[in-house]
Amino acid sequence: MKSLALIGTLVLMTAATNCWAYGSSSSTKSCDKPRFSDFNPAEKSEVPAQSAFSFSASGVSDPNSIKVTVKKQPVELIINEKGIGYEVSGNLPENLSDTYARIAISADGRNRCKGTDGWLVKITD
Repeated sequence: MKSLALIGTLVLMTAATNCWAYGSSSSTKSCDKPRFSDFNPAEKSEVPAQSAFSFSASGVSDPNSIKVTVKKQPVELIINEKGIGYEVSGNLPENLSDTYARIAISADGRNRCKGTDGWLVKITD
């Protein structure tokens, strides 16, 4: 009797394991977020007012959706295709001096996935 109960338990455990072996049948594709790198000037560096900045955006970025703000002020950008991604550059707003500011980046990628990043600089006179 005990061996019959043991065999029954093993059969049920095996069946349950097989049921969980397969992933979900979700038909949605994974999100491919834009990535950003090569920040210039470097994080937490001191820069004069109206300094130029640049960074690289991955190839999954929609170049028309790349936006940069500095202290919530939009910045005009120059976007050039470079290899499998984009080189993005601009200048800090002229009315910012003697302050810390975050250069905040946002962009849309494939499947409308949004990527965000940024870095902090100290703006001097």
